[in-house]
Amino acid sequence: MKRDNLPWRPLQPATLSWSDTGVPSANTFDDVYYSQDNGLEESRHVFLQASDLSQRWQEPSCKQFCIAELGFGTGLNFLLTWQAWRELPLPRPQLHFLSIEKHPLRRQDLARALSAWPTLSALTEQLLAAYPQPLAGQHRLLLEEGLRLDLWWEDANDALPDLADRGQPLVDAWYLDGFAPSHNEDMWSASVINAVARLSRPGATIATFTAAGHVRRKLADAGFSVSKVPGYGRKRECVRAVLETPAIASANGGLSPWDLSNYTQERPDHVLILGAGLAGCTTAAALADRGINITVLEQGALSSGGSGNDQGVLYTRLSRKHSALVDFALQGFQFATNFYQALFREGELQQYLDGDLCGSFQQSHNTQEMAALRDALSGLDDLAQVVDREQASHILGITQPCAGYWYPGSGWIRPAAVCQALTKRRNIRVMEHCGNVTLHTDGTLWHATAGDKILAQASVAIVATGTGTTALEQLKWLPLQTIRGQITELPANDATRALRAALCHEGYIAPAREGTHSMGASFNLNVVDPALRSDDTRDNLSKLAGAVPAWSTALNALDPEALQGRVGYRCASPDYLPVVGPAPAFDDFVQSFGALRKNARQVMPQRGQYLPGLYVNAAHGSRGLASTPIVAELLASMICDEPLPFSRTLCRALSPARFIIRDLSRNRIP
Repeated sequence: MKRDNLPWRPLQPATLSWSDTGVPSANTFDDVYYSQDNGLEESRHVFLQASDLSQRWQEPSCKQFCIAELGFGTGLNFLLTWQAWRELPLPRPQLHFLSIEKHPLRRQDLARALSAWPTLSALTEQLLAAYPQPLAGQHRLLLEEGLRLDLWWEDANDALPDLADRGQPLVDAWYLDGFAPSHNEDMWSASVINAVARLSRPGATIATFTAAGHVRRKLADAGFSVSKVPGYGRKRECVRAVLETPAIASANGGLSPWDLSNYTQERPDHVLILGAGLAGCTTAAALADRGINITVLEQGALSSGGSGNDQGVLYTRLSRKHSALVDFALQGFQFATNFYQALFREGELQQYLDGDLCGSFQQSHNTQEMAALRDALSGLDDLAQVVDREQASHILGITQPCAGYWYPGSGWIRPAAVCQALTKRRNIRVMEHCGNVTLHTDGTLWHATAGDKILAQASVAIVATGTGTTALEQLKWLPLQTIRGQITELPANDATRALRAALCHEGYIAPAREGTHSMGASFNLNVVDPALRSDDTRDNLSKLAGAVPAWSTALNALDPEALQGRVGYRCASPDYLPVVGPAPAFDDFVQSFGALRKNARQVMPQRGQYLPGLYVNAAHGSRGLASTPIVAELLASMICDEPLPFSRTLCRALSPARFIIRDLSRNRIP
């Protein structure tokens, strides 16, 4: 699902017609979303009961369970599954629900359709609050601890091969709930059914409303034992199938599978994480929420590195064209806004003290791009809007000199508060002031050592040490950059207190926290001076004066030497994407894929050689608030053998091994 350089635009949502009784139907497929008689009971009968979920979930061996669905529609199947899972006695298995939908409903249509089921209203409210924009891609929703919902706004003919080509069976039960084969033939093709089989674990079940003969034959040809079972209401029969002959797993899809590991990692009981900044703490929380014990080791104090600023702005990037950078940024931003909203809602963060999702405005002087994106953003008001200078001035409460982009779900966050909140969760132990920590393995466990002392050991280790990543022997080859950033603390006054949202320009400024604005930040590549520099303070003030001309006189009158600030160090990669995933065994990797030096385009069949149990989470640059929450989910899903929250294209774009492949392809590695 490579979209690079394709025009960026939202998906075409489903267009609906409504019956007199309030039942929606899809105009494109001329078919209803659920039964005119009793859609709720029909879904329970056809999907939940036919899949025998309640009994399977309560088997002692069931620790995690994955359901995949073709056709999210109104979300009714998901809500009923969620309801049934919640009714289980504790402890419940971890539940992963993955649904693929080419034409998602608009939020207002979803709300109208689900209003027919008042018994589901509490769950419906949570789903609607987190429901993603109609943006092509993958959207992970965390609605309750132990439950993950992945919504792939994609064509099933693209999404299923992407998932299956990783060569990793993941699914325990399928809901095939596309529109009737006579109305939506593509959903029931042999290629779709074969991809379903390749993604299925041994014994996986299929439940579907259709009993069409050609569907049953395709299921049988793919290795499923197929049986007819009584249908619901006026429908005489439906189908249940069980995988008896597992498909041969393949990991290619026309790509060299260097991104896939050559070993199988068992789900660990304990993980150690180096680094207690945003990257380390979000990853710790994601794994702890899956019941895994975590030890976090920090060289200094919690969030004392790049995550130590008092205020950071949650922001993203827009572009007229798709790219891995843009797609990752938008998917991460959407996840992060929901992530921080949940922390505020649950009381883990305090409004105004730890942050405020008050929105942010990004100035822009590129009128041509804004004109193009104004059209592309139509219907995506919750994500971003192009606003003129008058609108921007009204939103911010201060006069703006130009137009730009308004992100209503954005705002400012105190990173240290996030780290503190997340590491208070159960199963997490934090060890501070560890000094310089090294890693070594005995082939089974990773040992974190300071001097001659072993501080912690586990079968899985994650390196989230930012600019310190390449200090480790196993990762010294990574081409990471250190970027010095200096923020300036600006005492609030009557003029600056009028600022109602975060303002991004060449720098940024957030509404005051406890009487002080954080503003900045400077950008100094490969500079390691830890002392405050008056030139950087002066530059921060000058940029803000240009962004808010009404403040320029007062700002220019300030003495840079008298202002406080903080110096931090960003870790960035050459392509500005984070570095996330299993750590390659460098020498073995080079030897295995060395032929790329002579022919960079050849497809090589072997998987990558990785260090068993070692992962990297680094290079978030200046966007760590937006990128670390979703990356934490990516790592946790990799480690726990779950469906990943990104397409394979995006996972490859984030992989640490991408730099080895790049340099071999350019003949830069001897």
